[in-house]
Amino acid sequence: MASFFKAKTNPYYFPDLVDASQPTLYYAAAQIIANPLFWNIQPLIFKFDFPSPPSSSSSSSSSTSSSCDDTSTEYRNKTITKALGGRNYLGCYFLGATIFLIGLFRDHLYNEALKLQPTHPFLERDEVKYAGAALFGLGNLFVLTSMWALGVTGTYLGDYFGILMDHMVTSFPFNVMANPMYWGSSMSFAGVALWFGKPAGLLLTVLVVIVYYIALQFEEPFTGNIYAKAAEAKAAKKRQPAAVTAAASTAVADSPAARTRSKASS
Repeated sequence: MASFFKAKTNPYYFPDLVDASQPTLYYAAAQIIANPLFWNIQPLIFKFDFPSPPSSSSSSSSSTSSSCDDTSTEYRNKTITKALGGRNYLGCYFLGATIFLIGLFRDHLYNEALKLQPTHPFLERDEVKYAGAALFGLGNLFVLTSMWALGVTGTYLGDYFGILMDHMVTSFPFNVMANPMYWGSSMSFAGVALWFGKPAGLLLTVLVVIVYYIALQFEEPFTGNIYAKAAEAKAAKKRQPAAVTAAASTAVADSPAARTRSKASS
């Protein structure tokens, strides 16, 4: 009866579902949105520029250029890398630590929000709780193995700093699904919601999935462009020695000494 009157007097309260009057719910939602937004606007905030491939007509490359797997082909960073003395690995680690910490803060806000949300009787069943535990464990498995496969720089936006991977990672969990870190994280959010029997947690999980899906629409083309530019630069550089060698051979063949030696040997 009390819950009935509470529902009538508080239009934001839905018995056994969601208490939308709790500010912590919105704090968690805001941070869930903010995290991917933060690391996806890095190219705009820090003005990462794509390197131009060296000209095939040039006889020598600039002292600031190198192959795509060399960190000196870093996309010029106007703030982090410059502030850290041009050390792109240190810049990547700094940004990675920031992303890791705001991820912990988001998880904290999520857990705090669930504490003040109602539970649903159906979600309090043992089988649902076990399913939540399994989902949480599987999600963390995907996240942790993704980080292990990619390494620190692969996980935390090393490509923004010109630190590119030598080859595409195809081992587990990337042979199971695309973007396992994002979907594994989403599974972990859902697992926590099921474990505590909180419908609001499932609602926030839906928001996580939507935000990650939108983020991928920007991340995948951006990352693809980085590697395409790098591959173009590498291919152009490989063509340079062949062009120089061919030009040198033509010069030798056309020289007077070469013609003299040719006649003498005939």
